[in-house]
Amino acid sequence: MFDLKNASRRRALIKLAALGAGASGAFATSGARAADAPGTLRIGYQKYGNFVVLKARGTLDKRLAAQGVTVQWLEFPAGPQLLEGLNAGAVDIGTVGETPPIFAQAAGVDFVYVANEPPAPRAEAIVVPQNSAIRSVAELRGKKVALNKGSNVHYLLVEALKKAGLTYADIQPVYLAPADARAAFVQGSIDAWVIWDPYLAAVEKQANARQLADGTNLVRNIQYYLATRKFATTRPQLVHAVLDELDQVDRWAHDNVPAVAAQLSPLVGLDAGILEVALKRTAYGVQPVAPATLSYQQQIADVFTDLRLIPKKLDVTEARWNVA
Repeated sequence: MFDLKNASRRRALIKLAALGAGASGAFATSGARAADAPGTLRIGYQKYGNFVVLKARGTLDKRLAAQGVTVQWLEFPAGPQLLEGLNAGAVDIGTVGETPPIFAQAAGVDFVYVANEPPAPRAEAIVVPQNSAIRSVAELRGKKVALNKGSNVHYLLVEALKKAGLTYADIQPVYLAPADARAAFVQGSIDAWVIWDPYLAAVEKQANARQLADGTNLVRNIQYYLATRKFATTRPQLVHAVLDELDQVDRWAHDNVPAVAAQLSPLVGLDAGILEVALKRTAYGVQPVAPATLSYQQQIADVFTDLRLIPKKLDVTEARWNVA
């Protein structure tokens, strides 16, 4: 969860992180004033996904340049960190999995859901080393299980444990970002890892990891596009432009998986074959957030409230975007 008491310090850290992730020099020199610059759109993205493809193709940059708007692309290691960037005023719009928005809303982050991708339950899983004696989720009792706290796989783990007759208290959760969790997994200092693609496809191929369970019949694993409420309310035309370009990229990617993998490979540092596996497990098609989808988000929020991982019951519909 977010530490709102240290908001000023977090803003400074997020700005430094953004710079390290490749933010432009304008962000460094103008600082917080860039947050309200009418000619700037800050997009938070993760190392993998259609925002990376959109960035590489340059179509959004060209489209908005004609309107006097410069796009700044800020990379984050995972959804929770991206939403901290949004909360700190460093991001206008970004993409995350289904669980980070729950933790963010519980922490008082003022955002709205502006769109989502279809479910992709096979794109996340619980894995163990190939030679592990653990053969089922039920055998995770008392074991060290790594995950990125508040990420999409957090909900997968909860639901998988429930189906296996275990509770969250029956395991030893180890909260690690993907890179650290990968190292711990390879070194054998954890028993299992709950992770999403392309990290999932990579550890399966490169470290011979074995799946205990993916999200099938457990979770939907929906990817969301979020924006600050202020940005979505005052600059809806830019939100629509982003979603339109994303939809075009999605349509192209669906029919050109090998080409997408080849384009992503040098950008994310993974073999194209690994990325093809991941891309075939994803889902394509930017769509409005339907009432049924928000009901699913409410279900997730209620689960984390019951586990006391968030401090209060949420009304997810408060983050609905009143589309302009």
